[in-house]
Amino acid sequence: MYKTLWNNPDIRFYMTAGAVSRLGDSLSAMAFLFLAYDLTGSALHTTGIALAETIPYLLFGLIGGGVADALPKKRLLVTLDLLRVPLMLTVVALEMMNMLSFSVLFASSFLIQSAGCFFNPAHRSVLPMVTTEAERSAANSLYDTLTRGITIATPVAAAALIQTAGVIHFFTLDACTYLLSAFVLSKLHLKESNKSLPSPKFIFSSIYEFLTWMVGKVRVRHLFVLTFYTVFLNTWVWEVGILLALEELTSESEKLYSMIKGVFGAVVIITNLCIPFFIRSFSLKHYITGACLWGLGLFYLGVFYSPGHFFIGTILIGIGLPTASLARVYLIQKLVPEEKMGRAFSTNAVLLYGSNTLSLLLYGLLTSILSTPSLMMVSGTLMLIPFFTIVLWMLIGSTKLCRRFPVHLFK
Repeated sequence: MYKTLWNNPDIRFYMTAGAVSRLGDSLSAMAFLFLAYDLTGSALHTTGIALAETIPYLLFGLIGGGVADALPKKRLLVTLDLLRVPLMLTVVALEMMNMLSFSVLFASSFLIQSAGCFFNPAHRSVLPMVTTEAERSAANSLYDTLTRGITIATPVAAAALIQTAGVIHFFTLDACTYLLSAFVLSKLHLKESNKSLPSPKFIFSSIYEFLTWMVGKVRVRHLFVLTFYTVFLNTWVWEVGILLALEELTSESEKLYSMIKGVFGAVVIITNLCIPFFIRSFSLKHYITGACLWGLGLFYLGVFYSPGHFFIGTILIGIGLPTASLARVYLIQKLVPEEKMGRAFSTNAVLLYGSNTLSLLLYGLLTSILSTPSLMMVSGTLMLIPFFTIVLWMLIGSTKLCRRFPVHLFK
């Protein structure tokens, strides 16, 4: 299955571009944080750099989707990759001349992520153009496996670069990945008409048109609402809660946290590779089933609050999260017309970043009231609610059906 996909040159070019871009992005994101702390020694300034990576998606996420739908995707992707190369090399040059400042780092990070607001929805929209619907489940799994595998390998590459070339050359490597991505994307064969840059008025009207369309499509609307809901409940527990729990329970928190992240990555990759052999066409039921396993893992973390059991909870999350994620991407590709695909993926990204931000803020406040295991159990329970609601609805529906058409078993 995967060998057949890889033999398709357009799919191979698409996957290669995504993988090398992810490697460069992961390294440069780490480098921005490292250099910000080295320059200022301030946790506040370092946090500011982290915000510079998320704020652009809240500001320009929807606009990026509108532009991605309005312009030829191949030309847009190659142009954005090439524009980011001189930006990365400028940071390297300023550092080598001892002229790099925090303001330059902040602006560079902001601009790189702003470019990503336009690149990511366009890139995601290309996959349905180079695959058939029958290939899409396996193609999504392969893409997610490659990008997650790159993310896991990033710390190894980072350690090697730190020991040899230094942190600043994370940006040099990132520039090289942009060049390679642009070269590979330029080889894609896409049937697109030439379009000129649309006016701001057109972009905003297209965003409004998509949001209006989305509200009228029940399954699409439910998918986006569930996305916001599940990610909101997961973010704090997974990003902060486990680390806090390990700090409380053991003196080897950092080591165990890294091991948990490693187990999670391995389970996600195995799940991604196996799912297409069992599910060829996803539905909203698959999304909810994945979210249920995901929520069960969060609940397990809180109930069996110990380092050993955290690995079991992580395995459940590692199965549920990619199942829900693959179902979400597949359903967007299936339910949304091609001309609206960029806006759909940008809306999805805005919801993800918005839910992440709100989760960190709200749960951060709740930590002064509730304990970490309590927050884990609450998150898991709330994530299971949609699943039990649907089961209850099905039971009620079947009961009503039986009343209309009674079955006399003992007559």
